[in-house]
Order: sequence, then structure tokens, then C-alpha cells
Amino acid sequence: VFSVMNYLLPKKGIFSMHCSANVGVDGDSAIFFGLSGTGKTTLSADPNRKLIGDDEHGWSDKGIFNIEGGCYAKCINLSKEHEPEIYGAIKFGALVENVVMDDETREFDFDDDSLTENTRVGYPVDYISNAELSGMAPTPKTVIFLTADAFGVLPPVSKLTSAQAMYHFISGYTAKVAGTEVGVKDPEATFSACFGGPFLAWHPAKYAELLADKLAKHGAQTWLVNTGWSGGAYGVGSRIKLKYTRAIIDAIHSGALEKVATVEDPVFGFAVPTSCPEVPADILQPRNTWSDKANFDDKARKVASLFRENFKKYEAGTSAEVRAAGPKL
Repeated sequence: VFSVMNYLLPKKGIFSMHCSANVGVDGDSAIFFGLSGTGKTTLSADPNRKLIGDDEHGWSDKGIFNIEGGCYAKCINLSKEHEPEIYGAIKFGALVENVVMDDETREFDFDDDSLTENTRVGYPVDYISNAELSGMAPTPKTVIFLTADAFGVLPPVSKLTSAQAMYHFISGYTAKVAGTEVGVKDPEATFSACFGGPFLAWHPAKYAELLADKLAKHGAQTWLVNTGWSGGAYGVGSRIKLKYTRAIIDAIHSGALEKVATVEDPVFGFAVPTSCPEVPADILQPRNTWSDKANFDDKARKVASLFRENFKKYEAGTSAEVRAAGPKL
């Protein structure tokens, strides 16, 4: 159904999106793009905001709307403390996959990854206590791209121009790590156009142009949020703490990050905030967290080259401005 919608909606000028969405008390909606394991479901299930949906939406000039009506969350290491909304949704009627359960107590062990790290739970959206059951919300002013950069070179948060938003939307970058996907033992870059390649019916540039049109028409700002590694690549560094990512998301929602001074990332060209409430300033510049600066520079150039190589297949359908918005080598 989503593939069909990806064909039909753009013909009507409606932007079809593989994303999650939520809305604040003031009607300030936000959308979250991201591939598996980046935190799309986790970060949109916010106790302070109403969930619209966690995977498939449309964006018209009247606002955004949910297409599906259900949620599908990863639940490895799930806890009531860190993800209360998702934890509370696991009740009669929810479908739990790949999670080890005690035969006698019938209790789940969410920390057990003996079957796979890719454990899941599916449930109706109304299992989230503060869901927006209309499935609709006003036009968003905030667009968030989520990536789990296992190479540890992307900043925890970056502010994107419209051209950069189109470039990174078309790229759809994250990294698979051991345990998340079958057969993956080491970090591996993966690109899925528009964060939903298998569902696309048109050239990715068509969806990127719809994104740019909505951003311009409604004055929305795009942010790239890295939920991956800091202080080194996977196996050396550590995953950015969820509480820091939540603080970053909160600062985006509140408008606090809009007012913060930024510096330009020398390789990727992002505007990187120099401070964020409740987040240590030193982790905002990823190079500062690496003990081996030369190794960081090599790794950043490697990731930049992967972006450029991947984007070659889309160059013919994109403008010179978008092509120029990619990383520099």
C-alpha cells in the first residue's frame, strides 16, 4: 500500500514520506526520517508530545497525515525507564518477535539477543497513551534526518540548508552494525534513497523536490541528528547516549538550537551548533572526541567518498546546487 501511495500522492503534489511524526501541545509538528536502528520510533514516541505515527505519512499543503495506523518498534534493551511509551504498549494484542520469553513466568527478557539483536514489537497506534488518534497534524516546521553513523565522524546534530537537505535525503545514509542485520559483522555504510528506497515509484529527485518545496513554502528547518558512535568507530568508540539525543531533539523542538552559534564542518559542510542544553559541548564536534585525530580525518574522508560514490547514480536527475551540497574531499 505504501508503494502505491508513493506513486499516487506525488502526482497530486503531496509528499509521501517513510518517516515517523509527532506533535506538541502548540500544534508544532515534527517529522523524523531514518532507517532501521537509527531511533525513528524511539524518538518520536515522546511522553511530552502526541504520536501521529511511526513509519508512513503524507505531507500536503494542509498538513501531515498518517497512512498506516500501527507501530513497529525495535525492543532490544527496552526498559520502562528509557522508553516508557513503547514499554507500556507491549500488552495483550501486541505482536512480539524474536524476544526470548521465560516459559514459566511468561516474562520477556528484552536484553537477550541470543536469537538476534533485531527484536521487534508491533502494536496499534492507540496503544501509545498519548497518540493523536486523528492521524493528522498541522504543517511541520521541523524535519529531522536520523542516522546511526557507525564510523563516528558525523556530528550529533547539524543544521542543513535546503540543498543539503535534498542531498542527504536522496542519499539516505546510515550504517549497519553487527547484530542488526543478518551476516553483518563489521560496520558497513548503507544508503537507501529518501530513507525508503524499496518503496519508491519515481526517481528520488522527485521526492527531494517535493521536500524542498514544502521546506520553502512552510519555512521548515531540516536537522541531521546522528544517534551513532562518538569517540571512535564501532568497536572503539561508544554509542551516543540516548539522553543526549533526547536533549538535542528537545532543543530542536523548543527552538533553542536555532539561536546557537554554529561552525562549519570542514568535510561535510554542515552548520554544527557549538552548544546544546544538557549536552556536553565537547561531543558536538566529533573530532574532539577522538584521541587519534589523524585516524578521524582518514575515516571522515572515507565516509565522504562513500557518499560521493553513492550519489553518482542520482546526479543526472539533480541540480548543480544539490550536487554541490555533498561532502568535499
